[in-house]
Amino acid sequence: MSSHEISFLVFSYLLGSIPFGYLIYYFSEGRDIRTQGSGNIGATNVLRSKGKLAGILTLVLDILKGAVPVIYGRAHIELPWIILLGALAVLLGHAFPVFLKFRGGKGVACLVGVFLFFYFPALLVFAAVFLLTLYMSRYVSLASLLASCALFFCVLLTQVAESSMVVFLMLLLIVFRHRANIGRIVAGNERKFSWRQNG
Repeated sequence: MSSHEISFLVFSYLLGSIPFGYLIYYFSEGRDIRTQGSGNIGATNVLRSKGKLAGILTLVLDILKGAVPVIYGRAHIELPWIILLGALAVLLGHAFPVFLKFRGGKGVACLVGVFLFFYFPALLVFAAVFLLTLYMSRYVSLASLLASCALFFCVLLTQVAESSMVVFLMLLLIVFRHRANIGRIVAGNERKFSWRQNG
């Protein structure tokens, strides 16, 4: 791996570590979003704790975090799986941000940003499964998990093996970060999503 590619991975991790949800909530409320709701820094918890505008802004910025390394990588890096390693680095930065003592989010919005520019058909599969699951269950976490699984299988069936391996690591990371949600779903006390309860 060249020095340029290593620098790309480091930059991607540091970009992923920028905690947009934390910053939006802190500068508007003066408190740590991790002490509110689910304790997550992602868009769903920001939406529930602060409102629709803050939640949507967090979502858009986290999607952009995933998109930027892919846009750069497609212009400057030849191997697709190296680009995806940069995307994995973004997810790792988001989940374990150096700026927040490695206590971060779950990476799903970043994953959306990655495939918005890396392989759009996989994102369409993700969106279809996510929306259907959310409609039927009203669990954002379950929708995120099933949609991420569907995205992986789409990549597995259409992309080279190296790319599939990296996306599998992304999937494992997302499942790991949702382990508490999985426990609450099994126990029947996971919080359901509703726009109406947020301002």
